[in-house]
Amino acid sequence: MGKFIKAGRVVVVLSGRYAGKKAIVVKTFDDGSKARPFGHCLVAGVDRAPLKVTRRMSKKKIAKRTRVKPFVKYVNYNHIMPTRYQVPAEVAPASMCTDQQMDTADGRIEAKKFVKSLLQEKFSAPPPDKAGKPSKDVLYLRKKLRF
Repeated sequence: MGKFIKAGRVVVVLSGRYAGKKAIVVKTFDDGSKARPFGHCLVAGVDRAPLKVTRRMSKKKIAKRTRVKPFVKYVNYNHIMPTRYQVPAEVAPASMCTDQQMDTADGRIEAKKFVKSLLQEKFSAPPPDKAGKPSKDVLYLRKKLRF
């Protein structure tokens, strides 16, 4: 069977603090590593999704409601569910976070800030798909999972 959990795949985290939250796979470790001897991946996700915005709202309120709270985390393959969505290449999932950043607390904070700015930018102006419409993958990632 082919590998379908690759960088850029949108997944749903199934267990832990971020259960039910959507994330993007940044890097995969199919054979595990020394610290984690099991198949896992590095994900960058949306802890708190942006809220609905209407035309009547002020600029200040729009800025507050479009904020995103991100997270970066190593997750075992057993604890994620892949979706059919794959983010476009313009989002560049591989550049979101590195292993060196995940080693230190300051690095993780820096990675979260970068992910936050990137996601807010892409959520406000989703990249177009082949038909020229906003990418469904980014729109799916923006919405809160209802279950």
